[in-house]
Amino acid sequence: MLKLLRHKKTAKLIWIILAIIIVPAFVLWGLGGAIRTKEESVSAGKISGKIVSSVEFKDAMEAVRNMAIMQFGDNFSEIQKRMNLEASAWERLVLLQEAKRRKINVGDQEVIDLVQSYPFFQRKGQFNKGIYSQILQYTFRTQPRIFEEQARQNIMLSKLYKEVTSSIKPNEEEIKKQYHKENEEISVYYVASLFADFSKSIQPTDQDLNDYFSKNSLEFKRPLSFNIEYISSDSEDKIKDALRRLKKNKEWELAAKNTNLENKVTGFFTQNDFIPGVGWSAQAMEIISKLKIGEISPILNLEKKYYILRLKERKEPHIPEFAEIKDKIKEAFISNKTRQIAKEKIEACLASLKKAGRKKPASANFTKSAKAFGLKSDSTGLFKYGSYITGVGASDNLWLAAEGLKDKEFSPVIESPTGFFIIRVKSRNPADWKKFQAQKEELTQKFLSGKKEEYFASFLEELKKKAR
Repeated sequence: MLKLLRHKKTAKLIWIILAIIIVPAFVLWGLGGAIRTKEESVSAGKISGKIVSSVEFKDAMEAVRNMAIMQFGDNFSEIQKRMNLEASAWERLVLLQEAKRRKINVGDQEVIDLVQSYPFFQRKGQFNKGIYSQILQYTFRTQPRIFEEQARQNIMLSKLYKEVTSSIKPNEEEIKKQYHKENEEISVYYVASLFADFSKSIQPTDQDLNDYFSKNSLEFKRPLSFNIEYISSDSEDKIKDALRRLKKNKEWELAAKNTNLENKVTGFFTQNDFIPGVGWSAQAMEIISKLKIGEISPILNLEKKYYILRLKERKEPHIPEFAEIKDKIKEAFISNKTRQIAKEKIEACLASLKKAGRKKPASANFTKSAKAFGLKSDSTGLFKYGSYITGVGASDNLWLAAEGLKDKEFSPVIESPTGFFIIRVKSRNPADWKKFQAQKEELTQKFLSGKKEEYFASFLEELKKKAR
């Protein structure tokens, strides 16, 4: 264990790395082809052709878990349910491999400074060795030597981040555009052709659905899917015992029963789905995709739980029979038809407005035109980009269209998730440029931070592609 912890120092870059590695893992991602299991008892997979041992992978899993605990604190147990720590572990390993390739080193003193800077290890602003030991034991459940090695790697990642993003410089014009976008408020008059207004009136016949299915059958193609049986346990000894029994007599249910473990079946799932009862695991999915019917997997250690899987059924990509997916076909037909009707009506309304406007601009009456085509018309209050407008939905497309309109000019047809719109500016509340000058430094740093995170995320995606 590092003996001395002194010299208080900020860990800001570490938290940037946290945001980039941990937060994207809320969504599903897997290295896929980068994970090439060979000898599962020894190897967890490969990155750029280099074997990653099970020990290395478990260490990476523990590191991202500890980082998440530091970031989310008391909320970790709840947030963990929506996280994919395994995906984050692979990302961490990919980045560490790149840091080592670039020969990025970290001295012991840097580790000392980082560890002592964490406020949860301090009492009255000073590092406290007793608190440090207790938190490592009861919160992180990690030995000091391992935690300090994780800290060393975190600093390595922060240095990599700084090196990769060092070329990103502030652009005043872009900063001004962003400030304008975030602070200018606009209100509009609108004509709306909303999907919800037409969907209820559409009642397709079986012939309509058959015709739609014939023309759009590929839309309903189902990907490769699997149905597996699995046995799981928190005890490595129990799961090893179950595997020994399976190898000896091949009786799946008996092996589970004799070890007091429950045999479960997932039901069909695809390669991009969560594995029911197991979770999302690139490592498990890679193994499952190679299993033959009835074949048993090696022991998998996922999120500190042990699994044995057996492939029960496998369905190749296929287009289901009409009767099997009739409800889905109907849903797709109605959605498609609704969009078609809504678009036709708004385009007819736009043509009418243009015609009236050519003769006399004041004759382009939104309320009158909307009523003529069975559409809605109304106005909004002031709204900013990125806000939500009651009765309309997300404001982004409307704000962008309105921002470029002249007074009394109406827009072309604008599509949004809720329907189609034609708008005209009602009023504007310009951004306060005096505040911009006062906040310029803060805005510049915010802009730079966003640009760097965006650039680094792209850099990580490229590394992941090379790792496959």
